[in-house]
Amino acid sequence: MTVRTFSEKETEALGERLARSLPEDGAVVALYGDLGAGKTALVRGMARGLGVKDAVVSPTFTIVNEHAGERELFHFDMYRLSGADELFDIGWEDYLARNGVCAVEWSENVSDAFDGTEIRVTIEKCNESERAITVEGVELC
Repeated sequence: MTVRTFSEKETEALGERLARSLPEDGAVVALYGDLGAGKTALVRGMARGLGVKDAVVSPTFTIVNEHAGERELFHFDMYRLSGADELFDIGWEDYLARNGVCAVEWSENVSDAFDGTEIRVTIEKCNESERAITVEGVELC
């Protein structure tokens, strides 16, 4: 399914809708898109949909930010990683075992860590405000 958004607020709203559509036993949301496409805005909306109250910012330098809410959110930024081995070194399997939601920015850098059950979200920047967001692997509610 492809949805067009026309503002950061609309992208966040789509993220909230996506979060409400995720399975209860945990999920990996693999995010793809260029710098400035809106990946973090989508995750901010996901956080709201998961009942997270704290601020959501890109974990570029920390690699992962953990957020408590009605459901746990683990927000990863793989921009600085060179492959899946580094992801496993920081405890990827431990995060998966916690059955929270793993939102992974720059998923293309660690795609071999995924098992094929991930939800794939591709964000295309059409212009300064418009985004074409394709969601695969889950039906949006």
